[in-house]
Amino acid sequence: MVRKVMRLPAVLDATGWAKPTLYDKIAKGKFPKGTKLDPDARAVVWFEDEVEAFQKAAVAVAGVAA
Repeated sequence: MVRKVMRLPAVLDATGWAKPTLYDKIAKGKFPKGTKLDPDARAVVWFEDEVEAFQKAAVAVAGVAA
């Protein structure tokens, strides 16, 4: 199974957060850390399924009908 990845702009779009908010949530352990697919590269990605799981959990906690 190949997991789909999201780059930073897509994660910001999916969450509606600004970059500082995203990194604050990551530092506090409230959002999944990004992953470098190539250890020698600078690019960081997030796995789409992890971002979706975060969103579903956030909606459940907020009590919003999905």
